[in-house]
Formats: sequence, structure tokens, C-alpha cells
Amino acid sequence: MRAVTHSPLLLVALVVAALAALPVASVGLNLFAGGTSATWSHLVQTVLPEYILNSLWLCLGVGAGVALVGVATAWLTAMHEFPGRRMFEWALVLPLAMPAYVMAYVYTDFLQFVGPVQTALRETFGWKHGDYWFPDIRTLPGAMLMFVCVLYPYVYLLARTAFLERASGMLEAARTLGMGPWRAFFAVSLPLARPAIAAGVALALMETLADYGTVAYFAVNTFTTGIYRAWFSLGDRVAAAQLAAMLLAFVLFLLMVERISRGRARYHNTTGRNRPMHGARLRGHRGILAAAFCALPLVLGFLLPAGLLLRMTLTDGDAQFGERFLLLSRNSFVLAGLTAMIGVLLALLLAYGARLSRNALAHGLNRMVGLGYAVPGAVIAVGVLIPVTRLDNWLASQWAEWFGHNPGLLLTGGVAALIYAYLVRFLAVALHTVESSLAKITPSMDDAARSLGLGQSETLRRVHAPMLRSSLLTAGLLVFVDVMKELPATLVMRPFNFDTLATQTYTLAADERLAEASTAALAIVVVGLLPLIALSRQISRARK
Repeated sequence: MRAVTHSPLLLVALVVAALAALPVASVGLNLFAGGTSATWSHLVQTVLPEYILNSLWLCLGVGAGVALVGVATAWLTAMHEFPGRRMFEWALVLPLAMPAYVMAYVYTDFLQFVGPVQTALRETFGWKHGDYWFPDIRTLPGAMLMFVCVLYPYVYLLARTAFLERASGMLEAARTLGMGPWRAFFAVSLPLARPAIAAGVALALMETLADYGTVAYFAVNTFTTGIYRAWFSLGDRVAAAQLAAMLLAFVLFLLMVERISRGRARYHNTTGRNRPMHGARLRGHRGILAAAFCALPLVLGFLLPAGLLLRMTLTDGDAQFGERFLLLSRNSFVLAGLTAMIGVLLALLLAYGARLSRNALAHGLNRMVGLGYAVPGAVIAVGVLIPVTRLDNWLASQWAEWFGHNPGLLLTGGVAALIYAYLVRFLAVALHTVESSLAKITPSMDDAARSLGLGQSETLRRVHAPMLRSSLLTAGLLVFVDVMKELPATLVMRPFNFDTLATQTYTLAADERLAEASTAALAIVVVGLLPLIALSRQISRARK
């Protein structure tokens, strides 16, 4: 039995965990920093009930929608054969490359009164304004639809894996007991996949609550829009912190509901026959219906909006495409690249430190770092700005005392603080990827390296790093894409006169300059496709 060792990297884990927890702790501590402000009292009496109600409706609608679409498409592609299945099994993840706020802008332009759909209806039937009713996309149900279209792949990916890995042996046993396909699905496959489905729904709901661009553009008041208004429009950090704390409580509540709902139930697969079954072939109209059902979310969530973006870019596009676009791209790539490099390095140190320490403290610290992904960007932004602003004010006063002049704020509104917020939010993505790959390397390789005289750092550099190269690249790419798409934290914390592709897209769309916003939006989508291409290849090879 190996002795438990304490690595110097444990100190790194302690520091990183403390820095990751600081924004959340800052939000909590500032709840009562100034008592109950007049702004907070005003919010409670006016818009807070609307924030709560809209957030609840969004969670219910998006949760039900992503569960239905994700589970149905996963079941069809995992357990059946029908025309186009091999294409759908990887293509159904493509909507993840489309940020929800980009979808909102595209569909608003497509479905508005002067858009192509209503224009075609009026020209076809000779209608005029007021002669017909057409649903308004910029509503709460419209926001639900946008989120479902881009977030269902979370449920699809996890549910499909669960169906492929766990369903075969028990489904065969169920069929020998006389169960039909539908009864076997509800009695066997769905319960076994419930933890995976719940995890996918939870991820989708956390993304929904963290969103700002979609709900702000659709004029749906939620906690994120309230935080932004309290901080910038009203200038009240206490009210912003109180709203951020309520949003964080909302997220934690979602994570607890499913765990409590399980009770003592367990969902283990006790059969050793885990090879995927040969899919049931759907012929005729059943095969056509299955293909159409899988095509619908793909068309609505990726093909149609991507095509509309491309058309707007080519026909109208951004009038400042040249130098301005290159500047925005440079800002976005610098922020994303620096965050990805730092995030991968920290993730490697944290994962390797936990491997060396082999104690509960190291793993617990890594889990604390990983909680940042569950915290919305708006909460992290507020939580970072409050302590950084206080540190800035203290530094400025000390500088004035020492050198006789006030240098102003040195950290607030700078790139360093913004990257710090990104790391708190997305370090979990890199850490999970590196931990999963590092766990596949047998500990005997560490023992062999030490027997050859290699120290811990040499073992990491010469043994583990080469084996983890592809995983490190994947982790960096995932963080890079997440930072490129991040909007709430960037809007709140970006330096003065410093825009990115995401903020440019939001600003132009908010000014109803949708065609000009298409260039930056399309660039974000194209970058988001990069990790999905690698993921799609893995999915296409998963079932042979």
C-alpha cells in the first residue's frame, strides 16, 4: 500500500482554490456591507418578483425542452437505424457552437415585420399590416426556444452515452420478459440514464441562468439583467451583490433538487453485457419521421441561423469590417489565448498535485476550484470587481502617501482582472479534461520513473506531459472557445474602449444593426466549431 505523500503543489491548490472562492465569498460578504439600500428596497417592491418569476419559467421551459429533444434524439441515434443516422449522431452537437444571444439576433431579423418570412407572407396573400397575426419572437417563450435550440446537445451527449453503455444487457432481458420497445424504454433505459439526463439538464439550466445577451435583447427581466442595471445604471454595488447572491442561490437550488429527488434510489447497471445493441431498423414512414425529428433541432439550432448569418455577412456585413474587425479579433484572441494558456497550466498543476498528494484535501480543493463553472459570469464579475476595487483604492491611497500623487485605479477595468474572472469561470473545464486523461495513466509509470531517478517535476515533464499533449490541447481549445463566447463578464469588466467580438455583436444588435453584427457573430460561431469538429469525430467512431 502506497504511503500518502504531501506535494509542494498542494500549496498551489490552496492558493488557486482561495482565489477561485474569493468572488463568491465577496458577493456573500457584501450582502450586509451597507445594510438594506434604498435601491434594494425599490427592486423588491417593483421588479424582483418579475426576476424570480421569469427565471422560474425559463428553468421550467428550457429544462423540459432540452430533456425532450435531447433524450429523443439520443435514443433515436443510439438505438435505431434510419436514413441519415450516421450523419445525425455527430451533427446534432453543432448547435453548441451557436451562442444563444447570436441565435436571438438572427431569428429576430428573420421573423420581424420587415424580415423575409413576414414579407413573403404579405406578398403571397396580399396582406397588409393588421390583417394577420404573427407570433413575436422577442418574448419569454421566444427566449425559451432560443435556449432549447442551442443547449439540448448537453442532454443529447450525456444521454446517448448512457444509452450506448448501459442499455444493451438489460434491454435484452426486458425483451425476454415480454416488454415491448416503448415499455422497455420507460421501465429500463430511461431510469438507467436518469443521472446523465439530469446532469445535462443541470448544465443547460446553469447556462440559461448565466445568459445576459438573449434575455436583455428580448426584454425578459432576469437576475443577470438586474445585476447589470444595478451596477451600471444605478451604481449600487450592494444591490448588485444581493441580486448576484440570489442568482447563485438559484443555481445551487437547481443542483440540489435532482439529488434530493433521487432519495435512496440508485441507478447501477448490474449486467456485464455492455456492448451496444444493433439498432432496430426503422423503415418506411417511421424512418422518415425519425430523420425529420432529428433534422428539426439541427436545422433550427445551427443550419438555418448559420446560413442567415452567412447571407447577412456577404450581402451587408459590418461596414467597419477591415481595421475595426481585426482589432476586435485581436482583443478576443488575446484574452482567450492568455486565459487558455494560464488555465491549462493551472489545471495541469492542480491535477498532478492531487495525483501526488493522494489525500482528500487535494481532491477537495480541486472540487472547490471546479465549482466556478456553476457560477454565472455576472456573479463572478461582481464578485471580482468588489475586492479588486477595494484593493485598487488602497493601493492608490498608499501610492499618494508615498509619492505625493494619486495614480488612479491600477487594476479595476484592466485586462488582468478580466482574465482573473475568466479563470474563475472556466478553469473547471480545463481541470476536468486534464484530470480525466491523467487518471488513465497507471500509477506504476510514476513508480518506474522514480526508480530511474526522476523527480516529480522531471516525471511530469518527460513522462506525463507527452502522454497528455492531446488532452492539454483539447482543454486549451475548450477554454478558448468559452472565453470567446462569454458576454456578461466581458460587458461588466472590460477596460474602457476595449471591445471584443462578443461585445461588438451585442452592441450592434442592441442598436438594431443586426446586419452589421453578423460579421462578428459569424466569427464567434466559426471559432466555436473547432472543438465540435474533434468531438464529432469521436462520436462518429464511438459506434462501430
